[in-house]
Amino acid sequence: MRPLIGISCCIKPFGPTGMPNHAASDHYVRVVLGPVGGMPVLLPAAGEEVSRELLSRLDGLLLTGSRSNVCPVYYDGPCHAEGTPEDLARDATTLPLIRAAVAEGVPLLAICRGFQELNVALGGSLDQRIQDIDGRMDHSTPSDQTLARVKTGKAHPVRVAPGSGLAHLWEGLSYDPAAVPVNSLHNQGVARAAPRLRPEAWAADGTIEAASIEGAPGFAVGVQWHPEYDWERDQLSRRIFDRFGEAALQFAERRRAESEFPMSVAAE
Repeated sequence: MRPLIGISCCIKPFGPTGMPNHAASDHYVRVVLGPVGGMPVLLPAAGEEVSRELLSRLDGLLLTGSRSNVCPVYYDGPCHAEGTPEDLARDATTLPLIRAAVAEGVPLLAICRGFQELNVALGGSLDQRIQDIDGRMDHSTPSDQTLARVKTGKAHPVRVAPGSGLAHLWEGLSYDPAAVPVNSLHNQGVARAAPRLRPEAWAADGTIEAASIEGAPGFAVGVQWHPEYDWERDQLSRRIFDRFGEAALQFAERRRAESEFPMSVAAE
């Protein structure tokens, strides 16, 4: 059986009346069905109680990107500028879900907003508009850019720490660890790294672009870019999902083995 992979949803308006919908991009569903090798399960932004019950049935958690920003109340930051999109329902769902998933060893892959959530959930803070900070580059993509391959194409290089988890994940692949090209579609970024967040890649302006979680009992990786857009033609993006899928499958098999042979029975 395919491992069950939860995909975080946002609340987004739909139709002429702007009816709220729980939604996730098709890219995430397809990447779970593809290189991850899992069965996608859309997780509604319905609060902690629902998400915790769902987590007990999942073999992996994929935290998605989104236009909305994590509400600054969760990291004691200043209010967002007027017009900045927020999603309080998603925040209330994903932040406790992340802490539970990390604690229980459920394999976790966090992308863009998901990476920012990962940092905030574990006690870190965010820069809200990196492009407004002296000495930093613009990590966003023009909102009027309509060419998909340009909008999601490689935008700048990142430097990968030698010996890091990301370096091991990409072991055997051909790339320059000092200049890995990635796409870039975000305004927020990690400001103060959470105590357990272990940075593993940086943009030239110092922005943290990838990290793992120190002491996590399972796969727990976050990237600021969007590997779901180019995994079919980029070996580094593909490897991220391959490894996440392997971790989810191992988790599922271990969970099934434990249910078939409970510890008390094994001890006898």
